[in-house]
Amino acid sequence: MDVKFDGLDEAADRIVYVRPIAVETLPEKVRAQINGMKTVYAVHGEDGEQLALVADRDLAFSLARQHDMAPVNAH
Repeated sequence: MDVKFDGLDEAADRIVYVRPIAVETLPEKVRAQINGMKTVYAVHGEDGEQLALVADRDLAFSLARQHDMAPVNAH
């Protein structure tokens, strides 16, 4: 299938990275707000700044797209 997709070019400068974070590595204040999860997902800007922590990967991607950003996986 050869379909041109122009949407990504506009968001090319708005890439964010989504990566899993072990809850045990987070500060106690943050862990106290997370009930029973072992992993959460962080959304980071290109400069590495953490923009959000969310419960799962799908939510991280949805959040990024809702803010006109282009999410990609980071490991």
